[in-house]
Amino acid sequence: MYGVNSGILLVDKPKGITSHDVVARTRRLAGTRKVGHAGTLDPMATGLLVLGVNHATRLLHHLVGLDKEYLATIRLGLGTTTDDAEGEPLAAASADRLDAATEEAVAAGMRRLTGVIEQVPSAVSAVKVAGKRAYQRVRDGEEVTLAARTVTVAAFDLLAVRRGDEFVDADVRVECSSGTYVRALARDLGEHLGTGGHLTALRRTRIGAFDVDEAAVLEELDVAASLVSPADAARRALPVVHLTAQQATDLGHGKRIEASGAPALSPGDAIAAIGPDGRLVAIVERRGDTLKVVTGFPPEEADA
Repeated sequence: MYGVNSGILLVDKPKGITSHDVVARTRRLAGTRKVGHAGTLDPMATGLLVLGVNHATRLLHHLVGLDKEYLATIRLGLGTTTDDAEGEPLAAASADRLDAATEEAVAAGMRRLTGVIEQVPSAVSAVKVAGKRAYQRVRDGEEVTLAARTVTVAAFDLLAVRRGDEFVDADVRVECSSGTYVRALARDLGEHLGTGGHLTALRRTRIGAFDVDEAAVLEELDVAASLVSPADAARRALPVVHLTAQQATDLGHGKRIEASGAPALSPGDAIAAIGPDGRLVAIVERRGDTLKVVTGFPPEEADA
């Protein structure tokens, strides 16, 4: 039972609940407190959450940095205090500004936000400021100004534009590096166009090689049937080195092994070390001509 209940879960989070709510429900269904997730979704957002169950939570650290894909709707016409529909509205744009927000102008503004950019996270983000989450500081009445960070927006595609009486809605697709805030893209696009902007819908459709089409609906989640083994999950997220039985034993004891046969990566890059029985033995990194254990997985983690 212990081994069966260890693995990675792909869950399609519904709107209106927190990522922690999904974790809490999964803990009850799995019968264990050892459940975590790789990457928070706001309550208004839907889509893919990657969860780890039991010792597979150790793998989450190596999944959280994967690139993401989102589908979103950006409403141009006013900004909000949270850069999404849950915040208080700010000043509305003039009719002239909205008229100037043509499909061509919106697409041009999006191109300015594509590639390697400097982005200031939303003040109500989970970024820590002196050990405290920014959103908590905002709730406590503090003024929060976050530093810009370098992020990569690999794709920012305009899918459709819909015009209302006092707004323009843009449906978009975003591919981005971990740590990119789609809310901030909406804010910055609105600032560039002079209309203000905020998110009204957000759906995460992909994390690395994991797609929301594979995810279980939370209300129908069968943990045992939905688990992806740690080895299968690691193969999809990381380069792999295949071990001999002796190498698997040595890594299991925390020893270093020769790096022959391992991918030629930079020092510090994570590699999934898979034993001859198909089990994830460890996440390792190259140190000179050897491989060193970064995260070990006990024998009980045999594939379900």
